[in-house]
Parts: sequence; C-alpha cells; structure tokens
Amino acid sequence: MSLAERRKARGLTQEGFAFAVGVDRRTVGRWERGRSKPRPYQRPKVAEVLQIDLDELDALLGPAEALPEPQGVVSKAHRGSGDTEEMIRREFLRLMAVSGALAAVPMEGADALTEGALRGGADDFERMNGHLWQVYQLARAKHSVRSIVQSQLGALNDALRGGGDRANVFCLAAGDLFQLAGELAFDANRYGDATASYSLAASASKEAGNYDLWACALIRSAYVDLSEERYRRAAETLGAARRVALHGDSSLSTRHWAAAVQAEAYAWMGDFDACEEALDEAEKVSNLSGEVSNGGWLRFDGSRLAEERGARYLQLNRLVLAEAALKDALRLKPLASGQSFRRRGAVLVDLAAIGAKRKDSDQVVQYGLEALRLARESGSGYVARRLQTLTAELGTFGRDRRIAELTAEIGTLPA
Repeated sequence: MSLAERRKARGLTQEGFAFAVGVDRRTVGRWERGRSKPRPYQRPKVAEVLQIDLDELDALLGPAEALPEPQGVVSKAHRGSGDTEEMIRREFLRLMAVSGALAAVPMEGADALTEGALRGGADDFERMNGHLWQVYQLARAKHSVRSIVQSQLGALNDALRGGGDRANVFCLAAGDLFQLAGELAFDANRYGDATASYSLAASASKEAGNYDLWACALIRSAYVDLSEERYRRAAETLGAARRVALHGDSSLSTRHWAAAVQAEAYAWMGDFDACEEALDEAEKVSNLSGEVSNGGWLRFDGSRLAEERGARYLQLNRLVLAEAALKDALRLKPLASGQSFRRRGAVLVDLAAIGAKRKDSDQVVQYGLEALRLARESGSGYVARRLQTLTAELGTFGRDRRIAELTAEIGTLPA
C-alpha cells in the first residue's frame, strides 16, 4: 500500500490530510509522488493521522533521512527533548540558508513558459505566507507556528531549485518568510538566529527590488539591538531603514514604523528632542489613506502609537505623561478587539514600572500580576523578558510580601 492509498482508505483528501498534519497540500503531494519524505519530527503526527505506527509508516515511505548528529551529542536512544529541539532548530536554519542561496544565485535554462509557471507559484507562496502571518498573530504560543513555517521553507527550497533568472520571482516570498522566521526566533529569545533570519530577509528583499520589505527587515533587525541595549547602533540601522523606505510605496506605513521604533532608540539614549521628532514623524501615518499595511510583514497602522508614546515617556522618566498614554492604550484597545498578548503585556509591564518608580506597591502588583498571567498563557518570550527586567526595580520594596511573591513568580518564567 502506498501513502496515497492509506490516506484515501482513511477517507482523507490531500487538503484534509495536510491540515491535520500541519503542512501545505503541495507538501503532501510531494510525499505521495516520492519527491520528498516527511521530516523526522513530522513523522509521529503523520502516523497518528493515518492511524498506523511508525514502523508501518517507514514501510510506506522507506528509510527516514537522518539529520546530521551535532558534535558531542549522545546517541538518538539517549537524546533528550532539549537535544531534539536543537536539531529541529538547526534544520530550520539550514533551510533558510539554502533558500537564501537559491534565491540569490541565478539558475540556467529557464524559458518564458517556465517563468510563467514560476510566477504563478510565487503568487501561491505570497498567499500562504500571508496566511502564516495571520496564524502567527493569533497564536498564543508563537513557537507552535514553527513547524508550519519550516514546511513552507522546505516547499520554497523545492520551488527555488526549479529555476528562474537573477530577478528571481521567489525572492519576494523568501524575504517575507525569512522575516516571519526571524520573529519566531526573536520571540524565543534566540537573538543570533533572529539576526541571521533578518539578514537573509534583507538580502532577498533587496534582490527582489522591494524597498518596503527591505526596510522592514532592517527595522526588525534593529529590535535585536534594542533588546541587547545597543541603542546607538539600533538608531543608525533605523535611520537606514527610513532612507530605504523613502524609495518604497508612499501609500504604505513603512517609513512611519521605522520612525516609531527609532523614537525608542533615542529615548533609551535620553535624547528627548530626537525622540519627539521621530514620534511626530510616526504619527503622520494618520495622513495616509487606504490600506497602509498588509497585515503580514508590515502591520504598523498607527493604532499602537498611544502605547508607544507612553513607553517612550516612561523611558524619559516623564511619569505623568507616560501613565496617561498607557491607560489610554489599555482602554482604547482591549484584548478582545485584537490587541495582541505581546502588546498588552508590554503596556501592563510599563504601568507596573511606573508604580515601581513611585514606590506604589498596589500599582506594581495589580499590573504585574496581569502581565504575568498573559506571559504564561501566551508563552511570549518578549513579555517574559519585560517582566524579568522589571524585577530589577522591585528590590527597593524591602520585605513587602506581595512584591516578593510577584518577583518569585516572575523568576519561574523561561529565560
């Protein structure tokens, strides 16, 4: 019996099987035609959906392709979950590296008919990437999206091997997907992986000639520098992003997003005037009409400027202005209306930080506990990092029992 026959025996279409496993339908098609096989981490789910054991699945597919053993790692029989996670991560990075190389290097022998087919395929990737961004935004646990993104990277590699000239029609899809991969790494606190992803995204976007996509890759790269307290370097990268975005689509919000993030860098540097200039530039997004963002790699529409301004005033120690702006953000954009867990968590941590600066334990506990709950429910590494930073300001409360309990609870969050 073949894989396709087993799928049909279970009464599953290719689309239904793909959805159940968490891959694209075209991936299932490649499996069934023998062009590729499920990766080792996918096989348990495939077997579960087909209601067979792994040995039976191996009989249908043939031997599994082995991933290279990391140097110094124990045998598979003794490998722990942490080692498995590391292998999956390495495979993820390998796929991105291969995609980047294939997108940049010209392929020979592509005629007009082939190019037409490739362009149709690129459109499919664009639609799928847009769907993945939506899934990522809605997912409480961001890491749950990684297996689907990894499958998309594998499909992209297969498409890139098919040919194309140097202005490869898949570069845009690659630049888009690499940014999403970077977001997954950034949220998991893997800054090195995130930086590599954003660098690949910038290269692919430049190759595609899409200035807005290129600028967004630079903006996301600057977030890594902000997280690692390299504020001047972040400001310089964001300045470059603003210049690149000026060559892009003037109806999009790219340059305004770059300015909003640059305001954060200036606030950390204590430069109030430069921060205000950048915020004022960011607020010009309200002068745009129509669809100013695409909901995927560009999501900035100005709706979060109240919380951004509040956060910047907090950095500059303008507490009254900061608290007013942050409370407006909570009131105007409740979670039910689409404000992300990550964004709401950041606002809550900022309000708790204001309480810490004022030595107001009630305010610290009120907002700190709510942020802690969101961090646990969403699995957001970003909110967890913000809370862990907050604990540095809580040591001045002495023996306050509630503050001590909050600090202890924050300490249980993954680093």
